[in-house]
Amino acid sequence: MIRRNALVAAGAAGILVAVGALAVELPAAAASTGCSVNYTVASQWNVGFSTNVTITNLGSPLTAWTLKWSFGGNQQVTQLWNGSFTQSGAAVSVSNLSYNGAIATNGTAAFGFNGSYSGTNAVPTAFTLNGTACTGSVSSSSASASASASSSPSSSPSGGGGGTTPAPALHVSGNHLVTAAGATYRLLGVNRSSGEFACIQGNGMWDGPADQATIDAMKTWNIHAVRIPLNEECWLGTADVPAAGTSGAAYQTAVKAYVNLLVANGINVILDLHWTYGTYTGSGAGCSDVKATCQKPMPDMQYSPTFWGQVATAFKGNNAVLFDLFNEPYPDAANGFANATEAWTCLRDGGTCTGITYQVAGMQTLVNSVRATGATNVIMTGGLTWTNDLSQWLAYKPADSTGNLMASWHSYNFNGCVSTSCWDSTIGTVAAKVPVQAGEIGQNSCAHDYIDQVMAWADTNGVGYTAWTWNPWGVCASSGNDLILDWNGTPTSTYGQGFQTHLLTQHP
Repeated sequence: MIRRNALVAAGAAGILVAVGALAVELPAAAASTGCSVNYTVASQWNVGFSTNVTITNLGSPLTAWTLKWSFGGNQQVTQLWNGSFTQSGAAVSVSNLSYNGAIATNGTAAFGFNGSYSGTNAVPTAFTLNGTACTGSVSSSSASASASASSSPSSSPSGGGGGTTPAPALHVSGNHLVTAAGATYRLLGVNRSSGEFACIQGNGMWDGPADQATIDAMKTWNIHAVRIPLNEECWLGTADVPAAGTSGAAYQTAVKAYVNLLVANGINVILDLHWTYGTYTGSGAGCSDVKATCQKPMPDMQYSPTFWGQVATAFKGNNAVLFDLFNEPYPDAANGFANATEAWTCLRDGGTCTGITYQVAGMQTLVNSVRATGATNVIMTGGLTWTNDLSQWLAYKPADSTGNLMASWHSYNFNGCVSTSCWDSTIGTVAAKVPVQAGEIGQNSCAHDYIDQVMAWADTNGVGYTAWTWNPWGVCASSGNDLILDWNGTPTSTYGQGFQTHLLTQHP
């Protein structure tokens, strides 16, 4: 719900049963190198488990690595991120990908995986790194060999944002997002802001690079989802957009190229309608401009249905892409918080809404615009009060002929619903019925204490989250929500560091 200006803008109940982190510190490779391996069973249920593995290199710098072990039972790796793997019987081999092969002395590399088992899920007790048994000592006599050791990634990478497998097509099943194979999947990642504002301000397209190198940086954080805010007038190419090569067809081409590159890298994309047309000067107004130069309380009938019809046409058939119909509705602020029923009705049905001077496009109209194209992509819709309030979302949700509808929720420390008791009674009630995605989480300081609470609750309740924001604006020097200091993915202190550390422990 951050009030945005030119630089600063504004899933599913899980089946996993946490067993407590089972961490085993294993002494590591001798001979040509030295390392330690932390193998942590993060969660375990009756037929499966999720594990995080961290390698610490104690020897000479490595340019590539392969970690091997053998299971003691019938465990099978079913999905792995931040590495590629092969398994033959009990023997497992995990190799680096193109972006995480280098490990400096005392540096680390991390990956995670999901697995299946029956009987006992015994923790492996012996590992080798680049062919050398892990013993916990460092051998200087063969350090040069470790530096030149090489490994070739497996031809069958698996899963998530760390591999070369494209992002999975998703659909709704009950209160879960699931893959085509029926596996539960959570969207965990970041927002990449600028598609909503740079084009309308004559400042280019992405306010920075949107290339393979920046996506590689995202993957080192274990990012599996990127939410991209968009501007409807830039997409449609209206006369309000400066002639800067980022209007109409040029804007659409840039969006498609970035989306396709992310999906090809195993990262799901959420497209969000962020800045829209229509004059609004009431409570919470970000600007008095009729143009799409700020966040308005509701989408407009003039452009928003056409925008979503065109976006749906562009991405139908690619169900790795999700549609977040409107960033942060606040029709309740527009009517002075005087009539909640009226505000919820405005949210769903649109039309003439108290305090809003333009004709409003409700969520039902936008859902219909998407489905009229034949697109079956998952749709997200929010609630009131800058989509922090989902208290009556179930009663006022739009009808969707495909059943691929989920709830969008935003959570910042300055919102109204900021406690686990509120989340349990409102967000949790919705998450028990449909998937919920926290499309934005953050806090107005450089700390991460609040988002830690949000993520812990979301992890327990199967809710996905994308943090604000993957942009190096320097706002987090004292207060703000910047995750990174540069496009190489260097985390800010301590907000970015806290989010990165937590994300590296998670799987979709």
